[in-house]
Amino acid sequence: MQMNSYTVKEILDQKIWEKFVQNVAPATFLQSWNWGEHYKSDHTIWRVGIYDQGQKLIGVALWIVVRAKRGDFLLCPHGPILAASDVSQGVLSQLTKSAEAFARKHHCDFVRVAPILVDSATIRQWFRELGFRPAPIHIHPELSWILDITPSASDLLQAMRKTTRYMIRKAEKSQVQIRTTPDISAVDEFWPIYKATYQRQQFAPFSLEYLRNEFQTFAKDGQALMFFADIDGQPVSAAMIIFYGNSAFYHQSGSLRLPNDVGASYLLQWHVIQEAKRRGCRFYNFWGIAPQHRVKHPWAGLSLFKQGFGGTAEAYIPTQDLPLTAKYWFNYIVERLRKYRRGL
Repeated sequence: MQMNSYTVKEILDQKIWEKFVQNVAPATFLQSWNWGEHYKSDHTIWRVGIYDQGQKLIGVALWIVVRAKRGDFLLCPHGPILAASDVSQGVLSQLTKSAEAFARKHHCDFVRVAPILVDSATIRQWFRELGFRPAPIHIHPELSWILDITPSASDLLQAMRKTTRYMIRKAEKSQVQIRTTPDISAVDEFWPIYKATYQRQQFAPFSLEYLRNEFQTFAKDGQALMFFADIDGQPVSAAMIIFYGNSAFYHQSGSLRLPNDVGASYLLQWHVIQEAKRRGCRFYNFWGIAPQHRVKHPWAGLSLFKQGFGGTAEAYIPTQDLPLTAKYWFNYIVERLRKYRRGL
């Protein structure tokens, strides 16, 4: 597809894709080759690159066709990925036109992008002018908490909140044991902890099959580990960590509510940070947090926990929708109600 000075075309070479995605900031595994593989078995996916004058690759976008009762849509998770110097309305326009054509071909009711572009009034205006509107609900974090883990372990500990350091030491003294594994059987061990967490916190869970597929897809390439915190040989806290590019990501997790909090989850996170440093990562992405002013947000407590380790917030452009059919508005109402009920 040739328009103006840009060419949008499918990328079938994993090496070309990974070389680009792993070298563009901010980092995200949601545009990795393996994230596409994770969905490939039961979704239509489309990996495209945008080339400047048909020569230089300046951006990529993984698109996933999502079939839902409330309306089918074409999703770009934490994308498109663009080199900082090439972010422009013209590039976004070309990607939008190609995505719209693909979406209509697959009978989608709207196009949804969850950009990992740093939030700005200018980029929001670009999306408006391209026909997008803010989505009624986010798909992936729009406000992430990220820790630079390049300082020494002692400096990282010193920069933590006092309570966080105390809980790490308490867990160590209580002989909480941390173990890791890349074995797929770990997901079955993780499941009861995850189930107890989503029932307690009332969030929409992923299925056991989904979690198995995600973990296995990344673990086979050495990009995922399951961490467990054990007390007396029994797991009480767990996390699926994805290692991709220069970052580690705190993606899926759970913990049991105990009568006496010995800090198992704190010690687990400290071991994750140390493993990420050992692998040469520069950043640890704690994933999403609640906006600072939303003290009653469902994530407020978890956000306080994450922020205790130190780090900074990184805000991205809110999720954007491009309506294609009238059915989009039914989806809009359903998602607005869902967001309200969850207190988001």
